[in-house]
Amino acid sequence: MPHPARLLAAALLAALAGCGTPSRPLPMTVTAADALQIRGWVPDALKAQVALAEVQGGAETEHWWGSKVSAAALQQALEGSLYAVGMKPPAPQPLPRFELRAELALLEQPRLAVAGVTVGVAVRYTLVDKADGRVVYQRLIASQEEARLGEAILSPSERLRIANERALRGNINLLLRDLVTLRP
Repeated sequence: MPHPARLLAAALLAALAGCGTPSRPLPMTVTAADALQIRGWVPDALKAQVALAEVQGGAETEHWWGSKVSAAALQQALEGSLYAVGMKPPAPQPLPRFELRAELALLEQPRLAVAGVTVGVAVRYTLVDKADGRVVYQRLIASQEEARLGEAILSPSERLRIANERALRGNINLLLRDLVTLRP
């Protein structure tokens, strides 16, 4: 019969090895409180006038380890955020005047997630006036967030996922706060 300490050690190692946990769109979307605050500042020219092009960059999460952000997850988070602040029109609508393009340019993660995890992201955003092709806004927004050991004690992959989602939510929040200052 195996020793209880060995069973506990084996269970702990199995939990630490874990499977990859992909980042999810909903936790990357701006919070309801932030959306409500930003919604009041959206200029009339952007209200229900921003369409989102297909997001570029990103990567699928590996099966056995880590946490990545897919282009599809970022796409859903951006669409949800734009809709929440009133920039994305409810479907179906006539074609919006502006197109937002986004590219996940950087996802910087530690190689070994032992304790707390800090993740850095950079997303390149471009807002184009579709009438004349003029670039109205262009910026590379970088942000960084962390997840502490206590938030997912047995799973480094979960800590990476949490930090990814927080970093991208902060990044999208910065984008939206930039966009409301535009007067296109």
